[in-house]
Amino acid sequence: MVPIEQQVKKKIAMYLSITDGKGSYPLRRAASLASILKTEAEVFFLHDRETAVPEGDFACYPVEGPSSLIQLITHLQPDLLIRDSGVSHKEEVSKLQDLVPSLLHFDDFGEGGHLADLVIQTLYAETHEPLPDHYIVGHEMFAADASLKPHHQAGLKEKPFASSPHLVISFGDEDPGNLTYRALRHIKQLQIPLHVSVLIGSNYTHDVSEIQMMALSRRNTKVLRSPDNRAEIYSQADMILCDACYTPYEVATIGVPCIVLAQNEFESNLGFPTESHGFIHLGLGRKVTQSNLLNAIMEPLLHEARRERAVKRQLQLNVGNGEEKIVEAIRYLLEFPKRTRSGYVTLRENGR
Repeated sequence: MVPIEQQVKKKIAMYLSITDGKGSYPLRRAASLASILKTEAEVFFLHDRETAVPEGDFACYPVEGPSSLIQLITHLQPDLLIRDSGVSHKEEVSKLQDLVPSLLHFDDFGEGGHLADLVIQTLYAETHEPLPDHYIVGHEMFAADASLKPHHQAGLKEKPFASSPHLVISFGDEDPGNLTYRALRHIKQLQIPLHVSVLIGSNYTHDVSEIQMMALSRRNTKVLRSPDNRAEIYSQADMILCDACYTPYEVATIGVPCIVLAQNEFESNLGFPTESHGFIHLGLGRKVTQSNLLNAIMEPLLHEARRERAVKRQLQLNVGNGEEKIVEAIRYLLEFPKRTRSGYVTLRENGR
């Protein structure tokens, strides 16, 4: 037996390429996983030029394209490649199979996922088509930020007295469709006292001055750019208006009435933020009418029973506790790799 101090650490490569307006959640998930695993494995990041990498003492390697990825993997020889890069392609993943003993993909809607060893599909489409056995689909694998945990059941707790309800608008880090502007323009017409907090993400590329001018023209409306206390702001809200991607999972972690507007067709087909899960989904944000949005805001404010029912539906899902399961899956893939580096299946067959 090799002494523990002489054992070589396994290598984990995390490939990040943020697409489809997914914002910073994949980066935050990767950072949290890397922090947990860094004492038992050597963790490093691969990323394209447009993608930031998590902070920390980790080696980072830029990827210039598919051939660059293959070259880096050939050189670095990881034991596990964790891929959070959107849609993958069979040709590329087939080459990676010959180089990496185990492949784990996050939220991969491409054909390359069929060749991975495990696909964790937190985002999922409303479909009845069967998926391969190596896909784990559902909200159970969502790993919430630690900052959200102290605010569990926020929507059921007594809040300090306020003269008006608090609406939070949060369309992620990018807001590619500028739904922040569209929503605030409609909300300006709402003739009730309403405290509004508009959260602007770090990668918002539209004209912020337009948002700020609208906020100045409406009482009790403030614009917050990349706030550090986002979880606390969510917990103080009487209602949240957000995208249909990862934000509803964060909302369901703490339990707050929530209206969802999809940024694009991709988001509009996702199956998590539904009425049965405690959300009011108004479809594509660019198509929502002013009357539909304002009616959706008023309904939970006027009907306490509906508001409480929505919050309880969210909390019953027990969202946010997937990190432990993900780490367990990663350790399993390191311990029982599917292949050797030559690409053929190991004889152990992982106990199957």
